Amino acid sequence: MHLSPHFTLAEMTRSAVAARRGIDNRAPQQLYPYLRHVAETVLEPVRAHYGIPFSPTSGYRCLALNRALGSPDSSQHVQGQAVDFVLPGVNTLELAHWVRDNIDFDQLALEYWRPDEPGAGWVHVSAKPQGNRRQVLTIDRGGTRARLPPLDAGRGVAA
Repeated sequence: MHLSPHFTLAEMTRSAVAARRGIDNRAPQQLYPYLRHVAETVLEPVRAHYGIPFSPTSGYRCLALNRALGSPDSSQHVQGQAVDFVLPGVNTLELAHWVRDNIDFDQLALEYWRPDEPGAGWVHVSAKPQGNRRQVLTIDRGGTRARLPPLDAGRGVAA
């Protein structure tokens, strides 16, 4: 089932951890509108801008999977409102800046990016149909900060 022109329900619920542990990660039908919203308002604009096909690394997570990953029960992944992704060959910091500047989101987190390896880490984005907070975070071994590193922090190193 397609949620948007380029993203499917299967992509938004796929999980290697769930498969290995025998966790049923099928999304309840009442969450389909939220998954569709994320696909249409987050993933499709990213794909259109960069022109690079990609699949999310994490979308919907049932509570059992979310707990297996050590994520809090309050995670927006459980509500079908969040997605994690990377783009091959794209500096993850630059991707996070583009999302911040071009997409309506609830929360944007640049997770585990490193200046010495610009393709490292991933971008987490949550989006709700209304009432988005536009919260921006950077999460790494040093903790959580309420901002993104400046774009020039990742320059000078090939992605």
